[in-house]
Amino acid sequence: MKIKPHFGILARWLDSLRSRCQFSKLPSVRSCQRKSSRLMHIDNSGKVFYITTPIFYVNAAPHIGHLYSAVIADCLHRSRLKRGFNSRFATGTDEHGLKIQQAAEFAQKDPLTFCSEVSEKFKHLFTKSNISWTDFIRTTENKHRNAVEHFWTVLHKKGFIYKGSYEGWYSTQDESFLTPTQVTKATDASGNEITISNESGHKVEWMKEENYMFRLSEFRTPLQQWLRENPSAIQPEKFYHIVLQWLDDDLPDLSVSRHRSRLQWGIGVPGDVEQTIYVWLDALVNYLTVAGYPEGHSLWWNAAHHVVGKDILKFHAIYWPAFLMAADLPLPQIVHVHSHWTVQGKKMSKSLGNVVDPHDISQRYTVDGVRYFLLRQGVPEHDCDYDDAKLVKLLNSELADALGGLLNRCTAPSLNPTQVYPHFCSSLFPKGSAEAPKGRAKPEDYQMVESVAELPAVVLEHFDSLHIYKALEAISACVRQTNGFVQRHAPWKLDCADAADKQWHDTILHVSMECLRVYGILLQPVVPGLADKLLSRLGVRPDERTWEAVRFLESYYGRNCSFEGRTLGPDTGVLFNRLERDTGIEKPKINRKNKHSSH
Repeated sequence: MKIKPHFGILARWLDSLRSRCQFSKLPSVRSCQRKSSRLMHIDNSGKVFYITTPIFYVNAAPHIGHLYSAVIADCLHRSRLKRGFNSRFATGTDEHGLKIQQAAEFAQKDPLTFCSEVSEKFKHLFTKSNISWTDFIRTTENKHRNAVEHFWTVLHKKGFIYKGSYEGWYSTQDESFLTPTQVTKATDASGNEITISNESGHKVEWMKEENYMFRLSEFRTPLQQWLRENPSAIQPEKFYHIVLQWLDDDLPDLSVSRHRSRLQWGIGVPGDVEQTIYVWLDALVNYLTVAGYPEGHSLWWNAAHHVVGKDILKFHAIYWPAFLMAADLPLPQIVHVHSHWTVQGKKMSKSLGNVVDPHDISQRYTVDGVRYFLLRQGVPEHDCDYDDAKLVKLLNSELADALGGLLNRCTAPSLNPTQVYPHFCSSLFPKGSAEAPKGRAKPEDYQMVESVAELPAVVLEHFDSLHIYKALEAISACVRQTNGFVQRHAPWKLDCADAADKQWHDTILHVSMECLRVYGILLQPVVPGLADKLLSRLGVRPDERTWEAVRFLESYYGRNCSFEGRTLGPDTGVLFNRLERDTGIEKPKINRKNKHSSH
């Protein structure tokens, strides 16, 4: 059964939102259609944030791509917390479907035991990787089953789910139904002709069975209008345009159940013992489950943001919004999309033996090192290549040498014998500009101060647009400027017995430590352990580490600086140890006269 696309779906959905939000003197439905973005982004407090990763499929152990999704979401969550938001961060595991059923059979385990073992591997990885999730959801939990059954019943009662017959291509690997234009002929390893998915390359099979269908065809026009009126709903922009292109084609109704004889491991269709709910309809509802659906979910659901890989974009940008429209629920504020990690330009796979084990690299290169590398090198719009040598070079350059070296210079007893946050002398570094430097300051010094003063706003913008690598580029550039500042003025050459030299010596250290304090605060969402070590060494208290507390170089601007004269925190060693490619963390140097080279 097909129904032509129309505006009725969107109109009813907007009307229901208007009534629930109890706006007074709201415009007509047509006017709301033109201004639907206002209804997309309702946040009564302005300080509520709900971020999710995909729930990860438990047919295999976690890999670096899973960790990448989690680290991105963790960074967004932590940055919101530091900005005073009430933030919630959900991750978890997707445990139903034919792939799980088959994997459990192959492992000779019952499905729940199999799922629990693999789910624990994800939880262990995320805990070890300092992922600060607030909710870990499993689709085998009773609260999720209840949410899915309620969601299904709502869609069914509203007439958006009907009993029908599905005939077409189905990919078990992707748990996805495909149209004829989405598949192509290919040859398997044995030389047999097979049909595969154009997108994933996985084998598909022709399937014909009676099941339940969702009236997805009704939502093509409402989805197009939603996206055109909310161009920031899918980020980065590249993926927004991809989804619009998908919607230029017909949107056939979607099979949302499988016959029980084919799929036993899943949530049964309410009222029909012969059918199992399609894994993606089951899985997507997890975001609502965590928010408290079907009751008490509005606070969190009105502030929902999803982080997803590009391979599941269609499910989150077409199917999920259509399901939500049909259920009269608000759509997510933003779907943040990222690309994949490859090795030597090739997709990771067990057959190629090029899968990067996140546990292994975290042990060799540290948790913060791996987090920094993924976010520094990961470009959401494009696939990124993992390489040990590239990782080592980057971390040694930016964390060990540039940032760690700067902290060591400022806090070393040889340069800072009193171990305090030194005082600033405004007459030697008066407020001015690069065009008209005064005192002992140089034009480059004023340029540095201006760059660091603007840095928090720059970092914030890039975090929110998922271009975290640009934020880290900006921080790294400022770190280089600060090292240049110290090198240029060489405080170790000053005669501290001379009053003027001593004041300039202290001013150089004060400015450098103020820069370091800013970098430490801004890096907390990316490398929380390293940032804590840096800030603790500077004597910055936990309550002084929020975005609001940045207040860079207060003395320069004529305001009181609470850090002047404060005793530094204890010296806990090198900020970040230099790395070696093969062995990871560099071991202590052996006395040269006893050292035997192995090269």
